[in-house]
Amino acid sequence: MAAQTPPVPAATPPSDDPGNTIVVTGTRRTDRTVADSPVPIDVIGGEALTNTGLTETNKILNQLVPSFNFPQPSIADGTDVLRPATLRGLSPDQTLVLINGKRRHVSALLNINGTVGRGSAAVDLNLVPTLAIERIEVLRDGASSQYGSDAIAGVINIQLKKAKHGGRAVASYGKYYTTINDTDNFRGLQTNGAGQPITDPADPRIFLANSSGELKARDGAMTTLAANIGVPIGAGYINLTGEYRDRNPTNRSGFDLRPQYNKPGTSFDPRELTFDRRSFLFGDAKTEDFNLFANAGVPLGGSGFDLYAFGSFSHRDGLSAANYRPAGNSATLGFNANRDFSVLSPSTPTSAANFVPLTPDGFLPMIETKTKDWAATVGAKGELVGWNADFSLGYGHDEVDFRTLNSINTSFGTASKRDFDDGQLAYGQYQANLDFQRQFALGLASPVSVAIGAEYRDENYKITPGELQSYSAGPLFRGAYVTTSADCATQGGVYNAANRVCSFPGRTAPAGAQGFGGLAASSAADESRRSQAVYGELDSDVAKGLTVQVAGRFEHFSDFGNTTNGKIALRYEVAPGYAVRGSASTGFRAPSLHQQFFANTATNFLSGVAVDTSTVPVESPVARALGAKPLKPEKSRNLSVGATANPLRGLTLTADYYNIRIKDRIVLTENLQASRDAAGVPNGTDPGKTIATILNANGFGSVGAARFFINGIDTTTRGIDLIGTYRWRAGDLGTWNLTAAYNHTTTKIDKRLSPLSTTIPGLVLLGRQEGLRFTDGQPKSKIVLSADGEIRDFGLTARTTRYGKVVALEATRPLAPDAASLTALGPDDQILSAKWITDLELRYKLLGRVGLAVGANNLFDVYPDRRPFGKRPDGGNYPQNFQYIPYSASGSPFGFNGRFLYGRVSVDF
Repeated sequence: MAAQTPPVPAATPPSDDPGNTIVVTGTRRTDRTVADSPVPIDVIGGEALTNTGLTETNKILNQLVPSFNFPQPSIADGTDVLRPATLRGLSPDQTLVLINGKRRHVSALLNINGTVGRGSAAVDLNLVPTLAIERIEVLRDGASSQYGSDAIAGVINIQLKKAKHGGRAVASYGKYYTTINDTDNFRGLQTNGAGQPITDPADPRIFLANSSGELKARDGAMTTLAANIGVPIGAGYINLTGEYRDRNPTNRSGFDLRPQYNKPGTSFDPRELTFDRRSFLFGDAKTEDFNLFANAGVPLGGSGFDLYAFGSFSHRDGLSAANYRPAGNSATLGFNANRDFSVLSPSTPTSAANFVPLTPDGFLPMIETKTKDWAATVGAKGELVGWNADFSLGYGHDEVDFRTLNSINTSFGTASKRDFDDGQLAYGQYQANLDFQRQFALGLASPVSVAIGAEYRDENYKITPGELQSYSAGPLFRGAYVTTSADCATQGGVYNAANRVCSFPGRTAPAGAQGFGGLAASSAADESRRSQAVYGELDSDVAKGLTVQVAGRFEHFSDFGNTTNGKIALRYEVAPGYAVRGSASTGFRAPSLHQQFFANTATNFLSGVAVDTSTVPVESPVARALGAKPLKPEKSRNLSVGATANPLRGLTLTADYYNIRIKDRIVLTENLQASRDAAGVPNGTDPGKTIATILNANGFGSVGAARFFINGIDTTTRGIDLIGTYRWRAGDLGTWNLTAAYNHTTTKIDKRLSPLSTTIPGLVLLGRQEGLRFTDGQPKSKIVLSADGEIRDFGLTARTTRYGKVVALEATRPLAPDAASLTALGPDDQILSAKWITDLELRYKLLGRVGLAVGANNLFDVYPDRRPFGKRPDGGNYPQNFQYIPYSASGSPFGFNGRFLYGRVSVDF
């Protein structure tokens, strides 16, 4: 929990030198500027946030901050609606977010699917309207000794507007106008003389189809209405911002050319010719947001103190798609989701011949995600016996309700509901701060700033189960068990005398709502923890040109004990306008309550096959049996060294190298797959056979894989930030802000702390796929070049960003001789090449108050590399879903939606 930074000073007068901006992040001193800070800080003004067609804060920061990464996954359950971002290639929960210097609460959602940020719970920055923001300060340095848990990669401090008069109203509308790269526009199946569809000789799993050029899309319309107004309250102010945003979904799926229906004989089902083969939804979810922010302050009479308060309320409705459940059941489709098991006796094995569908044409489950989020902080600040004092109390709450629509719980057969209440996740955070700061003149080059403080935080995480059918196994699922032959005959099962197991091959229906299983009654949780901390900080120019900052913090957590962290930062001006700087610090991140207690079951595609996968709590019997141990906090050591230069008026150059070593990183294990026969009996070899035995024994007989959290790896992240900014007054050519920025980051796994389970031979808890997600799942390099100019009443923003290559990972193991390798790429993994994304906006100011703008994001309609499909070079087959899901769902660092065109109108008042 972050202590309150001092109040933001009065706005810095306009200057050609952006380094003169006073910052309030990374120090509690009240007169520190960007230029003389001993640690790197980016300051992003409100105008930079609004001069774009994007209205989501995470997407805007992805454009502006080179070390910031915001992947945009799809078909990832709740992560489709709440997408996490990263700083310096680390986890989303290793960056601390502050609002007005106060710790912002994280979302209740835990990201658990195969995306960047898997296993993390992050702050939802997209709930903060850009129109409410005065500026954002991004501290690119470890700061746990100053702000507490999570500040390993850095700190994002959002300063809200404080104006007491005037305001702005904005309306924007945009839409994607794009050609979906390398994706054919389907014009019907090819048929033979008998009118039958023809399978592809090169890949008999799919039909041949007629096509005409590449598929085009005109979708994803986004409407944003926002207003900000400042109102005086006596000598104080209240600043209000409201925002409404309606985003329609996008769809970048191709056409699914697999046979969709069981083949009744020698001929294909005639419905194959009329089936809508664009049956998947792959792209941005539909979302509707309402956000309200307030920021206020008023003097408390003649006490010398000011009362302040700020708060927010947000509501979001999100609707995203799961994977389509086909009508039929075959080796090609490989799925029993749509099978009516009630027509089978318990002892009858399933086959294509005895398949009877529950729905005639299959179904597409939809996941409804409703988020409610609110927060409020009140405090008083002023002078107390010579000290600048700040006392505050705050509370933040986030809750996420899930519903699965247009689905089936197959284990209930025809008695199944179609829509399910899946339950709720909720997270709440109370915090109290006491902060004191004072400067002492000790004969040094500047007074010594002394800051001390204490804080208290209370967190709560709650899981409310869904309705029974959303998660439970109905009468059409029955697990195998050990018994006698006579009992098995009475139950109508199949008896195996060798192992005395009675199984029910006709009662193996998948349990829970298809697409997103509800939160089970056994998952119910209401868990809390408390932490108390004290800190101290010294900051001074001890000699002319030499700045020294020292900070320390002690913190006690009720669930894992004590932690002490420290930091030292130095800056030395070797000549006017030229300086070197560096810092060394230790840090930590406490295991979140989400990571300790979350449990749920959802469907994941593993090597192109849909598998019901359960996330189980660390303390659960099934996790313990699979090798889980109590979680420990992550610990970090941060080192940085850099240089700054101001060779010309308005020109600032910075270079910063960083080295971040993290021990005991908390990660989600691989999807540990069970091996069973058609009757649900564990079979095959280890580890799959033993995993199945453990899952069956703990009531997870219908689940195909399990996963849980571990302190899995030690890592080292190294990188460099190079940034150049030039503020150019060009006379009749206007005023320009020119920026060139480069980031290069690499992460290496130093040690796998739990490479193998000691209870199951051959079981790899954190293996190749998750390990490579840390090292190769985000771009190692990023370049941002931008020009922002104002020429009389006209304005222009041009930006181009190069995202370095990344690896899109799949579950298939590498080929021999690297089959056991934890670092080699598998045959289905894809290296996505580097891409340049260009944005352009033109503006015009009418009558001094009305702003008109048009622009394009991704002007040249660039897409990530398409997935290959069909036969692999080694003779095997790529996963079937590569054919109709043309881009990696989580690999691209800039998404896969194509060109977005927009217009905007604003009115100042």
